[in-house]
Amino acid sequence: MNIKTNDTVVVLSGRDKGKQGKVISADPKGGKVLVEGVNVAKRHQKPRKQGEEGGIIKKETPIYASKVMRVCPKCDKPTRPAHKFEGGEKVRVCKKCGAAI
Repeated sequence: MNIKTNDTVVVLSGRDKGKQGKVISADPKGGKVLVEGVNVAKRHQKPRKQGEEGGIIKKETPIYASKVMRVCPKCDKPTRPAHKFEGGEKVRVCKKCGAAI
């Protein structure tokens, strides 16, 4: 999986197509990512503690990693990252502008 936590991604398909957001968490085993402001579901929640409020809460739900693509911070375009070795370290590189991601 090419997407990691704190990457900026754009949604390629589905109800939220075209939306951009920051990856909150990534699950490589399940192949899913949790993106800020994307695939939001409403959840009814009861107050559990005294003083806590209940009601309808909006919560992000995971989407498949294949439905999102990394956005390059330099050229601001969606791109698949290439990998290069720089100084004995594997670095992700933008295929469109060549900047290190």
